[in-house]
Amino acid sequence: MNSKETMSEKIQQTLRDSAAMRWTALLLLALAMFCSYIFMDILSPIQDLMKETRGWDATAFGTMQGAETFLNVFVFFLIFAGIILDKMGVRFTALLSGAVMLVGAIIKWYAVTEAFKGSALDTWFTENLNYIPGFDELGVSPFYEGMPSSAKVAAVGFMIFGCGVEMAGITVSRGIVKWFKGREMALAMGSEMALARLGVATCMIFSPFFARLGGEVSVSRSVAFGVVLLMIALIMFIVYFFMDKKLDAQTGEAEEKDDPFKISDLGQILTSSGFWLVALLCVLYYSAIFPFQKYAVNMLQCNLTLTPPAEDSFWASSSVTIVQYVIMLVVAAAGFASNFQKKKASQMLLLCVSVLALVVYCYMGYMRQSAESIFAVFPLLAVLITPILGSYVDHKGKAASMLVLGSLLLIACHLTFAFVLPAVKGNGVLDVIIAYLTILVLGASFSLVPASLWPSVPKLVDAKIIGSAYALIFWIQNIGLWLFPLLIGKVLDQTNPGVEDPTQRDYTAPLVMLASLGVAALILGLILKVVDKKKGIGLEEPNIKE
Repeated sequence: MNSKETMSEKIQQTLRDSAAMRWTALLLLALAMFCSYIFMDILSPIQDLMKETRGWDATAFGTMQGAETFLNVFVFFLIFAGIILDKMGVRFTALLSGAVMLVGAIIKWYAVTEAFKGSALDTWFTENLNYIPGFDELGVSPFYEGMPSSAKVAAVGFMIFGCGVEMAGITVSRGIVKWFKGREMALAMGSEMALARLGVATCMIFSPFFARLGGEVSVSRSVAFGVVLLMIALIMFIVYFFMDKKLDAQTGEAEEKDDPFKISDLGQILTSSGFWLVALLCVLYYSAIFPFQKYAVNMLQCNLTLTPPAEDSFWASSSVTIVQYVIMLVVAAAGFASNFQKKKASQMLLLCVSVLALVVYCYMGYMRQSAESIFAVFPLLAVLITPILGSYVDHKGKAASMLVLGSLLLIACHLTFAFVLPAVKGNGVLDVIIAYLTILVLGASFSLVPASLWPSVPKLVDAKIIGSAYALIFWIQNIGLWLFPLLIGKVLDQTNPGVEDPTQRDYTAPLVMLASLGVAALILGLILKVVDKKKGIGLEEPNIKE
C-alpha cells in the first residue's frame, strides 16, 4: 500500500467522516442547550407559587427574570464571551460555559430554599443593594429598595447563568460548523434548535410537577430539577471535549477560529442601514416572544376559567404528566422527521401521526385544566415547520416577506390574548381552543425569524466582519431581553393595584405593549423590503442559486 492510499484511508477514518459520530457530537451539544433552555424558564410556570411562598410581586419577578441578560448588556460580557471563544477555542469555552451556568443555577436554587430564609445572607441582601450609584440614576439597576432578598440573590445567580448560556449558544453554533461543514449543516442547525425549543415545553410541564410533588408545595424542588439537568449538560460538554480533541488529533487541524471582535469594525457595521433594520427587527421580535414566555402561564391562569380535576382522578395524578410528555415527544419527533422523508407516503403517515398526537396532547391539557400544559404546545408547531421554512428560504428566498408575515402573526396573537381570550373566558371549551390555536400560531411565527433573519445578515455586511456583526446583534437583542421582562412586571403591578391573587390580574396593558412591538417590527419589515429593492441587497433572493 503506497503512502497516498494510507493517507486517504486515514482521512476516511476521522470521527467527522462517520455519520454516527457526527450526529453523536451534535446530540451532545443539542442536549446541553436543551437543559439550559429548561433552566432559563424554570420559574415561569410557577409565578403564582413564587408570590404565594416567597412574596414576589410581578415587579420582583420581572426584575429577577430580566437579570439574566444584565451582565451581557451592561458589562459587555457577550463581547468578552466572543473573545474567549476566539482565543481559547470551542472545547475550553464549552466547558467554561457549562461550569458558569451551573454555578449561577446553584446560587439561584439556594435563594429559593428554606435554608436561605433567616440566614446571614438573607439579612445582608435585605439591608444592602437597595441603591446602586449610577445604575439607579440611569434606571437600569438590577435591584430596587423593597425587593425581596430571595429575589435579589436569585437575580445574582441568574445573571451568572445568563453569561454561561449566551457563551454556550455561540460555542454550540461554532461546534456544529466544525463537525458539519460541507455536510448536512442546515439540517444539523435546525435539529439543534428544535431540540433546544423542546426545553421550553419540558419546563412548562415538569416545573409545576416538581413544585407540587407529594401534595406539598416547594418551589426549590423545581429549581433543583433544573440544577440536576445543568449538571448533565456539563457532563455532555465534557464528553464532547474528548470527542473534539480526538478529531483534531486525527485531522491535525487547529481549532477553527473566527476573526476577533474589533472596535474598528463597528464603524463599517453601524453605517449600514440594512444592518440597523435587521438588528432592530431582531430586538423587537425577540422582545415580544422571550419575555412573554416568562409570563404566559400566569396570563393563561388569569384569562381562562380552569377548574382543577378531582384529586382522586387520573387527570390529577402525577402519572398523567409523564404520559402527556411522552405524547408531546411523539408530536415533535414525528413532525420533525416528516420533513426528511423522500417518499410522499412516509411523509404523510408521519404528519398524520404528529397531528393526531397533537390533538390527543391538547385534549389531555384541557382535561387537566392546566395552564402550564396548555402553553407547553408553544414550540411544537415550530419544531414541525422550522426545517420547511429554512429550506424555502434556501431555495426560494422571500426572507424579508417572511419577516413581515411573522410580524403580522405576532400582532394578531398578542391582541387575541389581550381582547378575545378575556371576552370568551368561561365559555366552555371555546376559550381553551382559542388559547391553543393562538399559542401554536405564535410558536409558528417565531420560526419565521431564525429561518429568515439570521441567514440575511451575511448579505448585509462584509464577510470579514460577520462575527462582529452577529456579536453586535446579540448585544442589541439582549438589551430587549433585559428590559421587557422588567417592564411587563412593572406594568402589571401598576395596572392591577390592590390585586393580591396573581391569578386575577388584568394582562391587557402588557399584551398591548407586546403587540406594539409587533407593529414596530412590521413597519421596519416593510422599510427593509423597500431598502432591499432599492439597494439590491438580495434579501428576497434564495440562498442557494439553482
